[in-house]
Amino acid sequence: MNIEFILRIVVAALLGGAIGLEREYRSKEAGFRTHFLVALGSALFMIVSMYGFNEVLQVGTVRLDPSRVAAQVVSGIGFIGAGTIMIQKHAVKGLTTAAGVWVTAAIGLACGSGMYVLASVATLLVLIGLEAMNFVLHRMNRRKEKPSNTSADEDS
Repeated sequence: MNIEFILRIVVAALLGGAIGLEREYRSKEAGFRTHFLVALGSALFMIVSMYGFNEVLQVGTVRLDPSRVAAQVVSGIGFIGAGTIMIQKHAVKGLTTAAGVWVTAAIGLACGSGMYVLASVATLLVLIGLEAMNFVLHRMNRRKEKPSNTSADEDS
């Protein structure tokens, strides 16, 4: 059983790290280490929530709800995410970073629950979403920066 738990936190850390690498490459506020740690910590919290209290359950009168810890992880990550959001010159910055940390926590929780396929697909979708949006934004900026073909010399 310990090998399974180790696998869960390793997969979570790798998937979170993959998202963090993309963010690091883009020089965003939260990079590899942040996403790596959030996913790893979330997975560990989920494992402890699901399996860490087995001795207490032997009593028979105690019931545990593993979803309570997951809910607290979501709240805690919301607090961390709020810290990455800044307003500079009437522009909001850091929303994508905050959302990335939030979804990385969810991926960690999924790994902690043993839902590797779901966590892997979610990671792939996050990376596609981040890269696709980056591609679209760069294409739009290139179109704006292209000089127009009309000039005073052409008219004469």
